[in-house]
Amino acid sequence: MVWTWRFETADGSAVSPQDDGGTFASRGDAESWVGEFYPDLADQGVDQVSLLEDGQVVFGPMSLHP
Repeated sequence: MVWTWRFETADGSAVSPQDDGGTFASRGDAESWVGEFYPDLADQGVDQVSLLEDGQVVFGPMSLHP
C-alpha cells in the first residue's frame, strides 16, 4: 500500500506545494508528516488535504485552518 496526500484550495482546486511529502509506507507516517508540516502547507496556499491509499481517498478533505 502507498499513502499520499492530495492538496487543495478551499474550493477543491488542486494545488502543488513545494514539498508534497512524497509517498508513505503507512497511514501513521503520512498523518505524522502532515501534522508537522501543515503550517508550511497553509502558508503555500493549501486550504485542505485528503489522504489517499493507492489513489483512493480514505480521509478528507480536512481543513488546515482552525
